[in-house]
Amino acid sequence: MKNKALNLLVLILLPVLVMSQAEEITPPDFIKTITFKSNTTQGQLPILQLGEPLILEFDALNANEEDFYYVIEHFNYDWTPSVLAKAEYLRGLDNQRILEYYNSFNTYQVYSHYKLQIPNLQTRAILKTGNYMISIFDDYGELMFSRKFMVYEDLVNVGVNVKRSRDVKFVAEKQSVDLVIATNSFNFNNPLETINTVIIQNNNLNTAISGLRPQYTLGNQLIYRYVEESAFWGGNEYLFFETKDVRAANVGVQFIDLQEIYESYLFTNTPRWDRPYTYNPDINGNFQITAIDRTDIDVEADYTMVHFSLRHEELKDKNLHVYGNFNAFAIEPLTQLIYNGESGNYEGMLRLKQGFYNYKFVAVDQNTNQIDEGFVSGNFWQTENNYKVLVYYRDLGARFDRLIGFGEATSVNISN
Repeated sequence: MKNKALNLLVLILLPVLVMSQAEEITPPDFIKTITFKSNTTQGQLPILQLGEPLILEFDALNANEEDFYYVIEHFNYDWTPSVLAKAEYLRGLDNQRILEYYNSFNTYQVYSHYKLQIPNLQTRAILKTGNYMISIFDDYGELMFSRKFMVYEDLVNVGVNVKRSRDVKFVAEKQSVDLVIATNSFNFNNPLETINTVIIQNNNLNTAISGLRPQYTLGNQLIYRYVEESAFWGGNEYLFFETKDVRAANVGVQFIDLQEIYESYLFTNTPRWDRPYTYNPDINGNFQITAIDRTDIDVEADYTMVHFSLRHEELKDKNLHVYGNFNAFAIEPLTQLIYNGESGNYEGMLRLKQGFYNYKFVAVDQNTNQIDEGFVSGNFWQTENNYKVLVYYRDLGARFDRLIGFGEATSVNISN
């Protein structure tokens, strides 16, 4: 009887488990600086045109020269598993060892730098557009981390326009994104059912808005002009620091100390939610690895222990975290700040490779785990943000979501 009940429970839960949305896995402490590179970007969300090479790099700080393996999986627009067989979206083989790696040179922090490029001899091509997840495993088959990336075809024109919120309650705090999807050669069948869009602010998939349907059609154009559904919190400009010179304080760094590795102490920050908005150019939460007097920064850039501090009264129901694309906007124990009663500051530290970094402080509710990005820095309609729009199409009877268009805009020229 117990076995029958157990089997029935499995049958009930199996569809839920199979259709659950895929989430990125955060790496262990010894894996750092996961970056996707292309001709134009580094450390950002990888959105590649079909046929463009995928380059993934990361550092392993345990000095063991471990073997790592990669697996690539295809997903629907909403990150549920697609029904495609691997041979349908991949030419060649995955689950192969990453062959290219180099050991650090002349650094206090010993590490191995791994580089994977696709296509390669084993994985010769990605054949289909859509959402993908690349997962990295160690020699024992244990999952180390996973990262999402997207592959698109340029089949439709995607117009993106950033406006102030049309909701008067949030007109000073939110930004709304209008879309126009236009095509001259691509025919949509029943676009209300076959078209899906995803809007991404500052390369952060955690806050992406998806599932919006076109409100109306004008000729060969699909129009999206929502009041609330396509609105994002404006946030504030990111804070930043630079550690390209480990021997001298640089932008945002108050002083440096040498222990086992270099320790970089940043200036103490204060909350900005109650201050007037001030334009301060940033790179929208991203980071750039850089080091002076180094020939090959991949293996010659050192790691520093970066110390963060925020002047803030102690909170009873919220935790404060350092937030940015240096770890794909993940909330984890390493990013949490601890209140220091003696100094009256929240303090924390992260081991980061030399470079230029954007970051902000966010609050996480202890009961709901809800992230409030504006709790410390505030939300302002004037903030310069980057918006990326992905357009997916699944024709009637098709088996997967094609990614047929990509558009991008910033709110520098935001209008009413």
